[in-house]
Amino acid sequence: MKNEIAVKDAGLLQVIEDRTLGEIIKPLVNEIHLFDTYIAGTSYLPDQSVLQELQAGDKLHLQREVNKFDDQAIVILNSDNVKLGYVPEKDNTVFSRLMDAGKLLTARVDSVDRSGSFHKIRIGIYLVDY
Repeated sequence: MKNEIAVKDAGLLQVIEDRTLGEIIKPLVNEIHLFDTYIAGTSYLPDQSVLQELQAGDKLHLQREVNKFDDQAIVILNSDNVKLGYVPEKDNTVFSRLMDAGKLLTARVDSVDRSGSFHKIRIGIYLVDY
């Protein structure tokens, strides 16, 4: 028939047959480094113990937030979805536009400098490209 699918490489079919879509796509994911900044607002967290657990290399989630102080607010969450702070307001305009357009952005901890109760957490922001 004209509209039939013909399998030309049975080996390839076997490789993908027993896997989920996420397992197939994952090797195709490319993170594009966009920008380096820091986590703003860490001193306003009610429980700052979450900051003690952060280490260089930790992956972070970025999420848009309805915020009366900043229309482009992007909250930064750890892997347990606990709020760590925000992308600084001075840096968030382009990233909020990308996220509003459906782009997936993530972050990764570059360094953590602790001085008493103050935490300076440098992060890189990445565009996830499939």
